[in-house]
Amino acid sequence: MEKIISCFIPVKENEDCSTTVNQMLNTGIVEKIFLMSAQKPNIIPKNCEWIECKNFYSTGTIKSIAENTNSKYILIYTKTSPLQFGEYSLERFASLIEDTEAGLVYSDYYEKKNGELCAHPVIDYQIGSLRDDFNFGSVLFYRSEAVKNAVAKFNQEFEFAGFYYLRLKVSQTYSLFRIPEFLYTEIELDTRKSGEKLFDYVDPKNRQVQIEMEKACTEHLKNTGGYLKPEFSEIKFDEDKFETEASVVIPVRNRVRTIEDAIKSILIQKTKFKFNLIIVNNHSTDGTTEIIDKYAKENDLIVHIIPEGKDLGIGGCWTAAVMDSRCGRFAVQLDSDDLYIDENTLQKIVDSFYEQQCAMVVGTYKMVNVDLEMIAPGIIDHKEWTPDNGRNNALRINGLGAPRAFYTPVIRKIKVPNVSYGEDYALGLAISRNYQIGRIYEPLYLCRRWDGNSDAAVDIVKQNAYNTYKDRIRSVELMARIAKNKNK
Repeated sequence: MEKIISCFIPVKENEDCSTTVNQMLNTGIVEKIFLMSAQKPNIIPKNCEWIECKNFYSTGTIKSIAENTNSKYILIYTKTSPLQFGEYSLERFASLIEDTEAGLVYSDYYEKKNGELCAHPVIDYQIGSLRDDFNFGSVLFYRSEAVKNAVAKFNQEFEFAGFYYLRLKVSQTYSLFRIPEFLYTEIELDTRKSGEKLFDYVDPKNRQVQIEMEKACTEHLKNTGGYLKPEFSEIKFDEDKFETEASVVIPVRNRVRTIEDAIKSILIQKTKFKFNLIIVNNHSTDGTTEIIDKYAKENDLIVHIIPEGKDLGIGGCWTAAVMDSRCGRFAVQLDSDDLYIDENTLQKIVDSFYEQQCAMVVGTYKMVNVDLEMIAPGIIDHKEWTPDNGRNNALRINGLGAPRAFYTPVIRKIKVPNVSYGEDYALGLAISRNYQIGRIYEPLYLCRRWDGNSDAAVDIVKQNAYNTYKDRIRSVELMARIAKNKNK
């Protein structure tokens, strides 16, 4: 049997990796196995070689992989826990990478969580799959030629973004192909709920990692024609007449526990201008409607809209608000779970539009629990939204920050997608294609995390649907930006 694969595995100093090594050798088609670590392991299984590797995720590691393989294919396992292959799965990887002429193939997999075996399907890669945390699983099966060609084009050295840089470079020449089959089993040690993982990428302690990822992505956009220079269309705030300067928009359905706090945080706002609160109540059935009615009767600042149809997502509720004649010049977001940090928030947001001459403003928020006590990761400022590169980096990150506010004529022209996940992201990307996005780096908003959040504990099927939609949004936006550059 022809040996056609070189395998690369990260190892810990005192950890026995023989289970994974034996799995690979028993296939009969593995030529070499390389163990990678900063210190030489105490145990080096037979038929293995050790490569010094200071940081497994660096470009230095990728270069070592390219230099040390003469095999047709490269298999990289990115975890240190034991790995179990399905029967003939390596042959399947090799067969499909040939059939598809892909540079990388990856597959669905099983994971063991707390002793239980769970199916973990992944999603198809598309040109907009630019998130650095795109889940390929822990087994990456590359065409060696693709890796070597990509490494030859490396222009930067990274400590953390090596694998991200590699797959971006490979994707410029080859396809990245998902095999919709469960070809291996890995052990999952991170058993947190989806909502607890959601903000890992904006945790301040990961700032240096994010800077590297941004550099890698920006280079990729320049290579592929999707990079936009910091040149923006002019905003004229007097192009339409508005009776109200600002409208706070709250789409809501069945938030009886939190809607009253949200309303109160608006009614205390102190401003130099006229504002109102537009609540789009998407047919609540839990008492939310009664609470809104109570406040609307007491205060003429509140506009209570109940849509005629029942087919609206959060985005459709936003469209109902901004297309209403009572909407102000600026439409400012507040989720029904959350609240503004003090009575000056709305004034600061509106001032920022005029000061920064932008079509959208993104603020800074503080993570809190249901009792409004700060929780990790604390203050989220989305510093990746820089004036010179924010709209390019926006294609890599998975969210825009909060609170978000929009110049109403622009949002009316673009329209908000009628979905309940990613609608704000789609809107922000479309706006940033032509207009500057302003930033406020002081906390304005309390983002309340609790078991009732829509993304608190999302199953893998829904997570995949959400991520596929956001990747699709990015694909559309990337194609639009490439076209914009071509038509200049």
